[in-house]
Amino acid sequence: MSSSSTTGLEVRSGSRPLRDAVELVSSMRFSISLLTVICIASVIGTIIKQHEPFVNYVNQFGPYWAEVFGAVRLYSVYSAWWFLLILAFLVLSTSLCIVRNTPKVLHDLKTYKEYVRERSLQAFHHKASGVLAESRDEALSRITRLLQRNGWRAKAQVREHGVMVAAKKGGANRIGYLAAHSAIVLICLGGLFDGDLVVRAQMWLAGKQPYAGAGLISEVADQHRLSLSNPTFRGNLLVPEGARSDTVILNQSDGVLLQPLPFDIELKKFIVDYYETGMPKLFASQIVIHDHETGEAIPATVKVNEPAFHRGVAIYQSSFDDGGSKLKLRAHPMNSHGDSFEVSGVVGDSTTLTNREQKLTLEFTGLRVINVENLGTVPDSATDVRKVDLVQSLQQHLGSGAKAPGDKSMRNVGPSVSYKLRDASGQAREFHNYMLPVELDGQRVFLAGVRDNPADGFRYLRIPADDTDSLDTWLRLHAALQDPALRERAIARYVSKAIDGSKPELAQQLTVSARRGLNLFAGVEPVEPGGPVTGGLQALADFMQVNVPEAERARTSEVLIRILNGVLFELAQMTREAAGLPPLPGDEKTQAFMTQAVLSLSDAGFYPAPMLLQLQDFEQVQASVFQLARAPGKKLVYLGCLLLVIGVFAMLYVRERRLWIWLQSADGSTTQLTTALSSTRKTLDADHEFESLKAALLPAADPSKEAR
Repeated sequence: MSSSSTTGLEVRSGSRPLRDAVELVSSMRFSISLLTVICIASVIGTIIKQHEPFVNYVNQFGPYWAEVFGAVRLYSVYSAWWFLLILAFLVLSTSLCIVRNTPKVLHDLKTYKEYVRERSLQAFHHKASGVLAESRDEALSRITRLLQRNGWRAKAQVREHGVMVAAKKGGANRIGYLAAHSAIVLICLGGLFDGDLVVRAQMWLAGKQPYAGAGLISEVADQHRLSLSNPTFRGNLLVPEGARSDTVILNQSDGVLLQPLPFDIELKKFIVDYYETGMPKLFASQIVIHDHETGEAIPATVKVNEPAFHRGVAIYQSSFDDGGSKLKLRAHPMNSHGDSFEVSGVVGDSTTLTNREQKLTLEFTGLRVINVENLGTVPDSATDVRKVDLVQSLQQHLGSGAKAPGDKSMRNVGPSVSYKLRDASGQAREFHNYMLPVELDGQRVFLAGVRDNPADGFRYLRIPADDTDSLDTWLRLHAALQDPALRERAIARYVSKAIDGSKPELAQQLTVSARRGLNLFAGVEPVEPGGPVTGGLQALADFMQVNVPEAERARTSEVLIRILNGVLFELAQMTREAAGLPPLPGDEKTQAFMTQAVLSLSDAGFYPAPMLLQLQDFEQVQASVFQLARAPGKKLVYLGCLLLVIGVFAMLYVRERRLWIWLQSADGSTTQLTTALSSTRKTLDADHEFESLKAALLPAADPSKEAR
């Protein structure tokens, strides 16, 4: 590759196609083309996440392009057959380049080119001549000592009319060429050996197949397990606290392969330290390695970038996960009048929930004790519900729980639980609920998140916390909104307080308006007879769209929201009286609570689950995720990297120079000297070096006789 010729080996025997193929494969242009393709493929492999579930790629690229990209193995670039084939051809091409150029390099290192004719020296860029006031033998002796002191290797050729001294320096430049090309071969060989090539070979030749099912590792068949003597692998191992494991999971595009280990890893304790903001800063695992052959128990601590080693296997700290934490949740019905009930489970397990008509599978997917979120705050943002514009209110529908306007701030908002509710058809929604209330816009709210597929972000229902930091007041209000008798009582209380008893006609009109608005909001009455039932603020907006002229909608909206707010406030007071609690005071805090309560009651109609699960208590069990690798090829890679550094340094910073000095006797006491310097690169350093050499070679020369 670092050669003056781009042609390859010229084979003089064999068929013409074979000779052309050898010349192409061993040429520099072929190697550069392969390097370009590998660089492009590596960029693709960096941009596209590798070995993800296929459904993630469908969500990202669409069904058609997901199939196209999958057909060319872009989801597992580094183990694709074409990528490995390109690496193999690059190794072959570079090796042939080394074979082609090594004899020439070795020959150049041995030869001094002392056979150069004296007249040829006048053609060089750096040249000089002069007369020395000493005999030829004296000049030769002095020049020999001078060259040795300056690190030149020289050889003299005695001719009929004089002596030609040929010297050279910087031959490491040619060695750098061989080192750099050898480095490419070693790095590629190490990559091939430590990549998926060996695992793929076992799948092709030994009948090993990825496992795509579920269940216990001990029940997986042998055809999905690699040999214990497998020379190279890289995979993940999850170990909960207090447990031990000896089987590594190797992710494949269509399943997993199991790699048994000659030892068990027991996790004694997982340690995680946090910054003041709540962000983790240190992961560490205190483990014990139990050797199967010797029975020895070896304690070790594994940290990020500080692996442990045993029997040629490196144990890296990759990440951490839940190891089966015990959860205690309380389920609050959202679409019925049933009572709340408790649900217990373990992260990673599932249970069945039913309400006679609907059967759901509850899957406990995760527990996070520390949650650091970007939460913006806008002071004094509480708004009177009676002055809320319906359009602005609807824009808040199931918005992000952490997408608040204003400046961002990092805060730990406490534990959260993740779970999935799967229906009888297998369709699942994912939920993410925080255990403690979070302060947003000056109001403490509980966040209940939901998303339909993993590629989407969570949308959060914001439920206001009451004076005891609980959901109880809102839950009672939500349940009362579904009770016709309580709605009528709340309407009567509101009308009796708003209208003097001496105006029965006005009280009747207000009762009709309040009943219609509350029923629309509760989702028990359609906007138009025979039409669909929507509920929430959307139902009120649709009602005004159909029944109120556009010019009067703003005023009607304010009046209707004022009535709705008043009736809901009375409904909340009734629920507190029934629970034996004091009434809500008429202050700004209560006004802010009712504002958020109205918005969340409206959004609750869009909550896609029959129940809301609130985390009550938990017992955390942590697990450490290790990456285990047996990579004997890394020694080749390290050696290749060392050779690459040496080679690049030698080619860039070492200049090969050749010096010729012709000595010819002028008479018995003087000698005619002619010298020339050749360098691989024309630089200012070469100019300065030649000037120094000329001054040393011609100390007594007559300037009038010098020519340059």
